Amino acid sequence: MKSTSTTVEVSELSRRDTVISILIIGMLFFIFGFVTWVNAILIPYFKIACELTNFQSYLVAFAFYISYFVMSVPSSYLLKAVGFKKGMMIGFWVMAVGAFIFIPAALTRTYEIFLLGLFTIGLGLAILQTAANPYITILGPKESAAQRISIMGICNKGAGIIAPLIFAAVILKPTDSSLFAQLQHMTGEARGAALDELIRRVIAPYAIVAAVLFVLGMLVRYSPLPEINTEQEDGALATANAGKKNIFGFPHLILGALAIFLHVGTQVVAIDTIIGYAGSMHIPLLEAKTFPSYTLFVTICGYLLGIATIPRFISQVNALRICTVLGAMFTLGIIYMHGEVRLLGHTTDMSIWFVVLLGFANSLVWAGIWPLALDGLGRFTKLGASLMIMGLSGNALLPPLYGYFADLHGVRYAYWVLFPCYLYLIFYAFYGHTLRSWKVVRSPIQIHPEKQLHGTEEV
Repeated sequence: MKSTSTTVEVSELSRRDTVISILIIGMLFFIFGFVTWVNAILIPYFKIACELTNFQSYLVAFAFYISYFVMSVPSSYLLKAVGFKKGMMIGFWVMAVGAFIFIPAALTRTYEIFLLGLFTIGLGLAILQTAANPYITILGPKESAAQRISIMGICNKGAGIIAPLIFAAVILKPTDSSLFAQLQHMTGEARGAALDELIRRVIAPYAIVAAVLFVLGMLVRYSPLPEINTEQEDGALATANAGKKNIFGFPHLILGALAIFLHVGTQVVAIDTIIGYAGSMHIPLLEAKTFPSYTLFVTICGYLLGIATIPRFISQVNALRICTVLGAMFTLGIIYMHGEVRLLGHTTDMSIWFVVLLGFANSLVWAGIWPLALDGLGRFTKLGASLMIMGLSGNALLPPLYGYFADLHGVRYAYWVLFPCYLYLIFYAFYGHTLRSWKVVRSPIQIHPEKQLHGTEEV
C-alpha cells in the first residue's frame, strides 16, 4: 500500500488498493446513512415531545442540511490543506461534538439546542461528503462511476433502513401509543414531566453515537486509505481548461449542483414526510415507523439494478433520464391516485405507496449526476465537489417548504412541491449536462460531451 503521507495518481493504485479503498469509503457511506436517515424518526418524535407544528418539526431537516451550504466550500480548502484522511478525521470529530450537544438539549427540553446539535453534526458530514463523493467518483473509469456510487448508495440506504428501526426500538416503548393519546388531555406539571421523560430517552443513544464517531475518526486517520492526487491534469485536459479561471466556467457543473439541490430535496421529502403522511391515514407511529424503511428498500433495489446494468446494458445518463421521468410520474400518482389497499400488513390509501416508489425513482439520480457534473474539471475537482455538496442544502429547504404547504393545504397536496423539481431534473438529464459553455454555439460538426464521457454513440 502506498504511503499515507504522499498523494498518488489513481492509475498508480493496484486492484487490491482500489478494492480496499472502496470498502473503506463504503463504511463511510454507511455512517452517513445511519446518522442522516435517523431524522425520519426524529421529526415526528420531536413534534410530539417539543410540541411543534409541521413547519417547526421539519426544521430538523433544515438545521441538519443547511450546514452543507455553510461548510461545503470551506471543506474543500480544509481538504487541500490537510488531505483527505485528516479531513475525514476532523469531520468525524465535529459530528461527535454535535451528538454530545443532544445531552444538554434533552436535559432542558430545548428544541433550539437540538437544532444546534443537528447543525453541528451536519457540519461534520459536509466535510466527509466533500471528501468521499469525488473520491469514489474518480476511483476508477468514468463510465462505471454510477456503478461505484450505486454500491455506496446501498451502504448509505442500508444503514438508513435500520437506523429509524433501531432508534425507534431504543426510544419508543410498546405503551407509548396510550401515552401519546393521554398527552392530549394532560396539562401543567403532569404534561411537562411526561414530555421531559420522553425527550430524555435520546441521551443514552446519542452519547454512544458521539463516542463511536470519535473512535471512527481515529480509525480513518490511520487506515490504509491512500491520498488521491486531483490537482494534476493531463495534456488534453490542461489544454481544455487553460482558459478556465474558476468553477463558474463549467456550466454542466453549476447546473449539476442545482440538480443535486433539487434531487436531495425530493429524496428527503419522500423519506422524512412519509411517517407524517401515514399518520394522516390514522396509522399509529409505532406502525408508521416502518414506512421510511420501505422507501429505502426500493431505493436499494434501484441501486442493485444499476450495478447489474450500468454500463453493460444501459449508459448511466439513460438510467438518469428514466429515473427522473419516473419521479415526475410517481409524484402525480401521490396526488391523484385514491383508494384503500392492504399491503404488507398495512391498510392505507394507495397514494402512500407512490411515496414509497419515489425511492426507486430517486435511486440512480445522485449516481447519474455526479460523474456528469465532475467530468473534465481537473484541478477544479475538489472545489467543484464542494459546490455539489453545497447542493445538499436542498434537504434543508424542501422539507420545511413541504411542511408549510402541509399546514395550509394538507399533507397530500403539499407533495406538489416535488413536481417542478423533477421537471428540472429531466431537463438536466436530457440536455443540461451536455453544456460546456454558457454561450450557444451552433456548429455542423460538434463532439458531444456525452459521447466524450461514455466513449460510444447513444442509442
